[in-house]
Amino acid sequence: MSELHLERRIIVLTMAAGLPGSAAALILLWTGPYQARTCWTLTILIVGIWIGFAAAVRNNVAFPLQTLSNLLAAMREGDFSIRGRGAATRDSLGDVMREVNALGETLRSQRLEAVEAAALLRKVAEEIDVAVFTFDGDHHLRLVNRAGERLLGITAERMMGRTAEELDLAECIQGEPERTVEVNFPGGKGRWDMRRTTFREGGLQHQLLVLSDLSRALREEERQAWQRLIRVIGHELNNSLAPIQSVAESMETMLRRLPTPAEWPEDASPDMCSGLNVIRARAESLGRFMNAYARLARLPQPVPGPVDVARWVARTVSLEQRINVQVVPGPRIEISADGDQLDQLLINLVRNATDAAMETHGGVRVGWTRENGSIEVFIDDDGPGLSNTTNLFVPFFTTKPGGSGIGLVLSRQIAEAHGGSLTLENRRDARGCRARLQLPVEMQKAS
Repeated sequence: MSELHLERRIIVLTMAAGLPGSAAALILLWTGPYQARTCWTLTILIVGIWIGFAAAVRNNVAFPLQTLSNLLAAMREGDFSIRGRGAATRDSLGDVMREVNALGETLRSQRLEAVEAAALLRKVAEEIDVAVFTFDGDHHLRLVNRAGERLLGITAERMMGRTAEELDLAECIQGEPERTVEVNFPGGKGRWDMRRTTFREGGLQHQLLVLSDLSRALREEERQAWQRLIRVIGHELNNSLAPIQSVAESMETMLRRLPTPAEWPEDASPDMCSGLNVIRARAESLGRFMNAYARLARLPQPVPGPVDVARWVARTVSLEQRINVQVVPGPRIEISADGDQLDQLLINLVRNATDAAMETHGGVRVGWTRENGSIEVFIDDDGPGLSNTTNLFVPFFTTKPGGSGIGLVLSRQIAEAHGGSLTLENRRDARGCRARLQLPVEMQKAS
């Protein structure tokens, strides 16, 4: 009996339950004073009712169980939209059917929440300006966000499955899980806050690596501090320079119009006019000086538009008339950026390179290359090189006589406002300096 299927066991047990009554009825029927025709008719009727009720019992038990089996199979396959019908109240099978339906609804809601949470997590990971990497137990890359692509200069499709050693991240997945590292990546250089943790997926251990750029955050704090300082100094100086200049002009005019007092020496009046003219001129010069620095605090947000890189470089280089700046042709590419701000940025870099090259009667070369989703514009000069690279981007610092010390600071501020970066370093293959300007093809708001 135990080896029979459930449906067959139900049939056998039902038939066995009806066997005593049916057998007794048939014995009484065939031993009684009845005609053969009547006996056969009643026998067929009794046996038919007996088998019919047995089949009905089987159907009422087996069919709901088959329905439950189909519902559970659909849930196992991830389909939570199917529901069982005919769940009667005050019925054991009906109670089971209602509970399975409720379970399906609960699983459907939980699955929907999980899908929405996963979609939100992916969206957040893509939008944050922090590089996120996930490695499996064999140190193969399994997940990377857009910031990670920009940092390594490689698309996610080309990175997937590669080891941490191949991606130059071996140092980051070893050692202390939380520390500050100084590493040069293709998409950025400087100090990085590194955090590493482990998690399990599919029962296997994975590593989550997060890299955030500390250099840019520190530079942003430094820039804001300089902007506040410049605004305060500019406000106070302008409040004092305006009346000084006005009073000097008025006194100079009065001295020229009024007769010279008798007790004054003969050359006193010209000396007074000359002194007042110096005061006025220096006040105007100091005002222009402060207005130049105020540009650091008033740089507007870039307005992106299409910029043809070849035309941009050629147009900017043509403005330098002191020496012949050589253009190294690169790939034809159009980027999204603020053309006016990029003009000012490249003018500053070319002018600095020209100043350096003229000291040694050398030349200047400007070119560009493309790497995945970004371009790199380089400016090489044959000048004496950089003796001190620490303070290059500090406001008020300059190595040129008469320099204002804002050109490079303003240039880097423009680059970072476009989501790019600007670095200066001495050339390794020859004398001179190389400026590297990295810009995304599609402009992204800088953090």
